[in-house]
Amino acid sequence: MLSTKTIEIVKSTAPLLAETGPKLTAHFYDRMFARHPELNDIFNMSNQFSGAQREALFNAVHGYAANIDNLPALLPVIEKIAQKHVSFNITPEMYAIVGENLLATIDELYSPGQDVLDAWAEAYGVLAHVFVTREEEIYQQSETSQGGWRGTRPFALVSKTPESEVITSFVFAPQDGLPVAHYTPGQYIGIYLTPEQFANREIRQYSLSCAPNGKQYRISVKREAQGTVSNYLHDHLNVGDVVDLAPPSGDFFFQSDITTPVALISGGVGLTPMLAMLESLSGQHHADIQWLHAAEHGEQHAFGQHIDTLVEQHGNAQRNVWYREPKDSDQRGQHYDHQGMMDISKVSALTEDSQRHFYLCGPVGFMQSIAKQLTDSGITKDRIFYECFGPHKVLD
Repeated sequence: MLSTKTIEIVKSTAPLLAETGPKLTAHFYDRMFARHPELNDIFNMSNQFSGAQREALFNAVHGYAANIDNLPALLPVIEKIAQKHVSFNITPEMYAIVGENLLATIDELYSPGQDVLDAWAEAYGVLAHVFVTREEEIYQQSETSQGGWRGTRPFALVSKTPESEVITSFVFAPQDGLPVAHYTPGQYIGIYLTPEQFANREIRQYSLSCAPNGKQYRISVKREAQGTVSNYLHDHLNVGDVVDLAPPSGDFFFQSDITTPVALISGGVGLTPMLAMLESLSGQHHADIQWLHAAEHGEQHAFGQHIDTLVEQHGNAQRNVWYREPKDSDQRGQHYDHQGMMDISKVSALTEDSQRHFYLCGPVGFMQSIAKQLTDSGITKDRIFYECFGPHKVLD
């Protein structure tokens, strides 16, 4: 438990942190990487250069300071971060490094005095303990589950299939030939890559794009123009090559029972966790399923025929697809249903069922638009579940 004095001091610094903004975490990361370059093998340096990771950390630090007297309010964020941390194999020793550099950053930027530094040291120690404890629980769950493991495990690429002009699927099987851990549709896998052309080891998380089968994992990756890892996977990773994978993790997953109507809503490559959900629901989910997807055009629309087959097999599912700018070869009614940006009002009765759950994944701007449309239609936030690629963002 934190002392009353510590809570008061840390909470009083929240306005100062807000005023400083991401400059705080920029200073922190620059300081930490200068003193611990080995961490370049852990952090996504592309997110560092874009500022996305710095913004995410700032929001987390400021949120902790502002809510330090109401820690239960932080538990959803803690769970999300802890799940991501185990995919990076974060250790307790790394928390000590972060704590040392966070305190030094506060001292160097603000010179707040020893009382404030002591309060932040105590507060950080409590938070670090929460993370270390939860992450150890997740590590142990992964290690002791059937087909599970701790750390990383070597997998060979057994198939590589283009799904559209920008998305390719990669199927991995364990080199030891043993079963692989189960996962809940929506979760992701961590992939570790160390090719000679990389300056550092790169770790990425990709949603698993098929239903669990106990034998293999499939990810479906979009080629990003400046994507170090996505371009390597598309251009250089070949069948037979071996990579290291961390066990499945993530706090975004399908959690509705068979009697609950659901809507699976995605934009672009955001369909990958939704596809895992749809495959898992086929033949067992008896309530209504609405599949809503947005793509640029047919050449970028992945898994279209496969999804149509799954929807038809379910018998109580409906598909609605938007193409922002259809090609001449795209046939309305066959390949897509609507033109332009996704407008959920085009799907009759989508928001009228008071029990329906909504799962969202795609670019942040896309999800923000859909979340607003849903809440404007009277959908409560507890019925909306979403996943962000990269550093987490809040939709509202």
